[in-house]
Amino acid sequence: MDINKDQVIDVLKQCYDPEIPVDLWNLGLIYDIKIDEPNVNITMSLTTPGCGMAQHMAADIKTKVSSLDGVEETIVDVTFDPPWNPEMMTDEAKEKLGFSPSQAQTEEPSTEWE
Repeated sequence: MDINKDQVIDVLKQCYDPEIPVDLWNLGLIYDIKIDEPNVNITMSLTTPGCGMAQHMAADIKTKVSSLDGVEETIVDVTFDPPWNPEMMTDEAKEKLGFSPSQAQTEEPSTEWE
């Protein structure tokens, strides 16, 4: 059976950073998915380099992606290049975390005082 990238993404949407109530896919932490049947290679990042949950998240990804039909091994590599930033989140994640997805990032802050 062919391994479908959309199926892998659906599984990644079931993997969470234990400290943030948003899945890893929508947080923008998944940088790359390579399917080399029967293996899946995932490159991901963390919100901060010092995150103590890296092993937990990688193990969760491995367990869940490896449960897909046709997947024998899931390899998860953690990188910090490029460093993650909140702009990498989907609009769905931004809304859940209280960011305004439509907010213009180029807007200059007001310097007028009341």
